[in-house]
Amino acid sequence: MKRCKTKGLCCGAGGAQMFKEAEKGNKEINVERTEDALETDAEIIATGCPFCNTMMTDGVKNFNKEDEIKVLDVAELIANAAEL
Repeated sequence: MKRCKTKGLCCGAGGAQMFKEAEKGNKEINVERTEDALETDAEIIATGCPFCNTMMTDGVKNFNKEDEIKVLDVAELIANAAEL
């Protein structure tokens, strides 16, 4: 994604963003971050944090892409790979 590593953008959920009312702005942070992920044309969005998983899942639902894009934890990817 264009915003990664030192230029990363946190979804904010670990900082309690998902538990409070939205702040003033143009869009929700999870929608902004999901847009970054969708621009990659990925079929799976991998997360390493349960809060990110929730925020990205909600973002994917916001764009009505839940049938096309899966949001999986890194542990789920490893478990799925082990089954192959």
